[in-house]
Amino acid sequence: MMEILLKWLRRLSHVLGFETADAFPPGHPYERTRWNGAYFDIASDVKPEQIESRLCEAISNTPLVFGYIENPTPRMQRALLAVLEERMRINRGRASELAALLVSAYDSPHITEIIPGLRNVVASTRHDDMGDRARSVMAFLSSTQSPFDVIEMN
Repeated sequence: MMEILLKWLRRLSHVLGFETADAFPPGHPYERTRWNGAYFDIASDVKPEQIESRLCEAISNTPLVFGYIENPTPRMQRALLAVLEERMRINRGRASELAALLVSAYDSPHITEIIPGLRNVVASTRHDDMGDRARSVMAFLSSTQSPFDVIEMN
């Protein structure tokens, strides 16, 4: 009886938003996306679209939090790419730390590729050190069409 009561209380706590969400709900197209709840205070009752918006806003404001997201959605990747593109124009050294975050994300086989060829660039540098991998990604991004010229179909 006590086990049933505890299970019910956990479910109620989740529904009421007393818990911190660390993933999209089961059945969501990006249910493999996970984030560290300590860096993103998102209540469990927040709708998935709002969750993604909050995570994207956090990435835009503090891009290094991207490193605490596993299998980021295409929209989250675009938020990082926006900051990365701006930093590449202004200061290449600071951009490499963001490119390294992108490399780490693309090491996962479950991430959705948003720029054709990016996964191949990351895979081809798998045995290089992270600095070289980041520079290869930045060179690739510099040579391709801006990711913001693509129309999102969501």
